[in-house]
Amino acid sequence: MEEPPGGVSVEPVDHGLGRSRGGLTYKIHLAVEQGQKPLSVVITAGQRGDSPQFEPVLEAVRVPRLRIGRPRRRPDRVRADKAYDSRSNRAYLRRRGI
Repeated sequence: MEEPPGGVSVEPVDHGLGRSRGGLTYKIHLAVEQGQKPLSVVITAGQRGDSPQFEPVLEAVRVPRLRIGRPRRRPDRVRADKAYDSRSNRAYLRRRGI
């Protein structure tokens, strides 16, 4: 009996591996500061879309204060490529005052 193209087992949703055109792959979604220091990282399966990861990446940003206080969670501005240019992402940024 031949195995189906995707294999016999399905990868769980919370795992960072998935099937795409290139085979078994993953995607790394990053938020970085201007000096390229990573602020947050989200890893998803290769077949997942980029735009739905916009909010989880920004929600994971935590920048510790130099003195006492809660970590900073809101960047002054965001730059992203065309994959993140959607009405819902722009509305999310407006709601957060970014």
